[in-house]
Amino acid sequence: MRIYNFSAGPAVLPLPVLEEAQRDLVALPGVGMSVMEISHRSAAFENLLNQAIEDIRALANIPSSYRILMLQGGATLQFSMVPMNLLMAGATADYIDTGSWADKAIKEARKVGSVNVAATTKGDKYSRLPAQQELTLTPGAAYVHVTTNNTIEGTEWKAIPDVGSAPLVADTSSDMFSGPIDVARFGLIYAGAQKNLGPSGVTLVIIREDLLARSTDGLPIMLNYKVHADNNSLYNTPNTFGVYILGLTMKWLRSLGGLDAIGARNERKAAKLYAEIDRTGFYRGTAQKKSRSRMNVTFRLPTEEHEKAFVKESTAAGLDGLKGHRSVGGMRASIYNAFPEDGVEALVQFMREFERKHG
Repeated sequence: MRIYNFSAGPAVLPLPVLEEAQRDLVALPGVGMSVMEISHRSAAFENLLNQAIEDIRALANIPSSYRILMLQGGATLQFSMVPMNLLMAGATADYIDTGSWADKAIKEARKVGSVNVAATTKGDKYSRLPAQQELTLTPGAAYVHVTTNNTIEGTEWKAIPDVGSAPLVADTSSDMFSGPIDVARFGLIYAGAQKNLGPSGVTLVIIREDLLARSTDGLPIMLNYKVHADNNSLYNTPNTFGVYILGLTMKWLRSLGGLDAIGARNERKAAKLYAEIDRTGFYRGTAQKKSRSRMNVTFRLPTEEHEKAFVKESTAAGLDGLKGHRSVGGMRASIYNAFPEDGVEALVQFMREFERKHG
């Protein structure tokens, strides 16, 4: 029996994807070997990689002027790669500080060059996102960095801010392909796969081709976007199994009807859960309502003792991973693309029964 997995990542994967991978694990059809055994230089694997790239491009309607890369090191490595490749000498990068991961990205960028924090909501404990008028942008900035969804604090941009002509760089690790996205608005998008895209160990990077010219030969070769683009993400041995599962997940998303359909489904799931949180006041959402995330629903109970009991009893009921991040406490329900709607219903029913018993 599968439990409902509310973990923030590695997170739930689509059951049809897991079942297909299980069926073909020992021998890929027409190959006679496991995907974990075939060479990354083989035609079989290159076909898998290229098909995954094609499905990503079709799913998000990505223009031909963008390159799609499958890298390693997670989003955390991108905190360094982005400024190393895009922050030219003498220029300044703008960062919008909306949460713990944005703060980490800022700290890494400052090791590379000049950084301007264009806005921060740290004083509000990252419970909201800044308004457009709060942004203090640098004229001629090398790029502007935004974190589209804040996994720990439970906030998400409903509309990406206007940053002018500077290339917009986005960490989309926890809401990538959770709804429609206008890729043409961005210079570079990156996301660790382990929340919405596939298993851990693969990092998706979508970069506008003209920005590859900023990647200089003086960079370490494995940290150079242009090297990876020139080699179709095959400069070194990629996470072959991770790419395979990501490719299956992209097919699954397309089979659901694409980003419009998955976006509507995610809106329904989040709305049901927030309605229960707001129903009586026993539960209290930690993010301000206009900034609430569809992916990571964060909330508190009346006391820490209630919260300890909630974690214990929910886990026993087959609802796993609801304990909030250690830095903020409380509860967090991560309901990514693959999380089933009946799992949200099960959580809502558990919350009502818990309130009846403990309220």
